[in-house]
Amino acid sequence: MGTLRSRQAVEIDGSRGEGGGQVLRSALALSSITGRPFRILNIRAGRPKPGLAAQHLKSVEAAARVSGARAEGASLGSSALLFEPRGIIPGEYRFDIGTAGSVSLVLQTIFLPLSFASAPSRVTITGGTHVSWSPCFDYLDRHWISFLHDAGFDADLALSEAGFYPRGGGCVEARIRPVSRLAPLRLVARGGLRRLTGVSAVAGLPLSIAERQRDQALRRLAAGIPGTEIATVDLPARSRGTMFLLLAEFEVGRACFSALGERGKPAERVADEAVDAFEAFLATDGAVDHFIADQLVLPLVFASGVSEIRTSRVTQHLMTNADVVGEFLPALIRIDGAVGGPGLVEIRGIGPPDRRAMR
Repeated sequence: MGTLRSRQAVEIDGSRGEGGGQVLRSALALSSITGRPFRILNIRAGRPKPGLAAQHLKSVEAAARVSGARAEGASLGSSALLFEPRGIIPGEYRFDIGTAGSVSLVLQTIFLPLSFASAPSRVTITGGTHVSWSPCFDYLDRHWISFLHDAGFDADLALSEAGFYPRGGGCVEARIRPVSRLAPLRLVARGGLRRLTGVSAVAGLPLSIAERQRDQALRRLAAGIPGTEIATVDLPARSRGTMFLLLAEFEVGRACFSALGERGKPAERVADEAVDAFEAFLATDGAVDHFIADQLVLPLVFASGVSEIRTSRVTQHLMTNADVVGEFLPALIRIDGAVGGPGLVEIRGIGPPDRRAMR
């Protein structure tokens, strides 16, 4: 079991790295797990509207509830926060973002702490399930959670309603069970492409739009990748929208790419965005896409052993996550590669935390 540092508060500058909400969310998760309080200033200083927006505030509130924390400065627009956790509390939780703010980002904030709780939890979150600048539900359910299962996490996700911008109203449920041991992952040489699948979805719009998205992708992929399977789906939702996603499974590693529709954007262009991203990935030696690379850093810090991940692109998000981890834990994270290009991430995990130290 990993050894945690003392309860001395961590001081964090929220303008570091990419200067967005990632610094805050990572700090909330790590603070909840380690029991170390933190103070963050300049929250989202790198964004056009700095400070806590609705989805970031809900992440703070969710983390505070699952860790029994005192959160001073938790209000809309706040640029500073003091967070003092008391211990992880399993249970049944419901969170409503109240906007089309990202359900996925709130869920990822509390997923790790609840995975190290003493009993199972059920979490229901309402908000945006398919919105820009965050992983859509299908990315989490078809891609993110698969890697976590590989490492030993025990959870499942369900979508009861989709939520698109600007109305939101989507609803996701997660059942999270405790883990005691996690295995490192080695995703370096991806090998050959074994399977390419996809989903083309609409909500509150004609299914023919999903079919156009599917057909456009198949036209572009047919020559080089025969046998691709893309399902069309009519999602239950209070809001209208479209989504297209491709999942590539290699001998070692997986990569996933999605795109969202919007008013005035042709269905064919939605498919093109995902196919373009997939083809750009193939031109690299990455074993995983750059989105999942930064999302795996925190979970693999608690694996027992060394993880290696070859990412198609080193991002500022990845660098920021590694930087924040170093503030809370003695885990060693090495990133070989420049921002913008492919790279190798090495994570020397400390093992799962001792639950007795989290009380």
